[in-house]
Amino acid sequence: CWRHSASLFATLSVVSAIVILSIGIVIFLSCRLGYTPRPCRRACHTAFAVYVAWAAALAKGGAALAARHESGGAMFGLGKFTARLAEGEDDLRRCQQLRWLTFRAAREDGVDGQAAIGSRLDADEFDERCWHMMVECARTGQLVCTFRMQEFENGASIERSYAAKFYELSALQAYPGRMLEMGRFCIHPEWRDPNILRVAWTAMNEFVERRAVKLLFGCSSFSGVDDGVYEDAFALLKEKHLAPKRWLPRVKAPKVFRFAKQLRLKKPDLKLAMRRMPPLLRTYLVMGGWVSDHAVVDHDLNTLHVFTGVEVGRVPKNRIARLRARKQAQGDVGA
Repeated sequence: CWRHSASLFATLSVVSAIVILSIGIVIFLSCRLGYTPRPCRRACHTAFAVYVAWAAALAKGGAALAARHESGGAMFGLGKFTARLAEGEDDLRRCQQLRWLTFRAAREDGVDGQAAIGSRLDADEFDERCWHMMVECARTGQLVCTFRMQEFENGASIERSYAAKFYELSALQAYPGRMLEMGRFCIHPEWRDPNILRVAWTAMNEFVERRAVKLLFGCSSFSGVDDGVYEDAFALLKEKHLAPKRWLPRVKAPKVFRFAKQLRLKKPDLKLAMRRMPPLLRTYLVMGGWVSDHAVVDHDLNTLHVFTGVEVGRVPKNRIARLRARKQAQGDVGA
């Protein structure tokens, strides 16, 4: 399969680099010790430089491929979709274009000319720090879903996260394990296939396992800024899914909806609540996820969002088993 081939190629690249470098050293020493005729020594020095450059290139390529392999770069497929990590500027630009189409196109539809060209990318300073996952149509290569992931060794550096722009996260600075922030999740507005979300979630889960992540977190968004539409969903979050007090984010953004306080007496209609709940947040909750006690009103992206955390060690075992079974059933695209 692709993953095993990549690992083997990475190993062979490094071994080949060592062999080639050894040959280069032998040539160099033979020149220095006088075993090579004087007229040939310049050619030997040139050959040595070539062998060193060749070995360095092989080692660099092998290391890069190994890093991609370790970071979860293998591809997955389910039905007509595959998932992979973005590679290079062209892939990143495609992700930014899909994000613009999903989050901004409807509100910027009236913009024309050069301004429109510039506005067709949803990009910020966090992109360069992140891995970007891409879910594509296997037949056409069209990008149908993307999200980005930023890793932290522990909570000490969580203030560098995107979520820290909107939430006061000092409580989570004491978190001892590796953390992964997931954000800018979007699905192409013209696609409705449920397998897209399944492939995205399976790829993300594989990444989490490979990087030994202990806490997955991010901002889960509701479309629009009218909190009244989502009252039952927020009432359900208040009743069953608030963060533990030791990790609870505090208010930082200038405009928020304090649903835990404002809806404290409301009993949710469960069917309506689940119908209004965003699909990704619904998945987090099934995995044992928890949320902040308030939603941020984000006029920039025209959303309401809640801070969301999933402690990997607390994910129900049956959910983990189901994800692993799905991954095995999918297999690698290159298998």
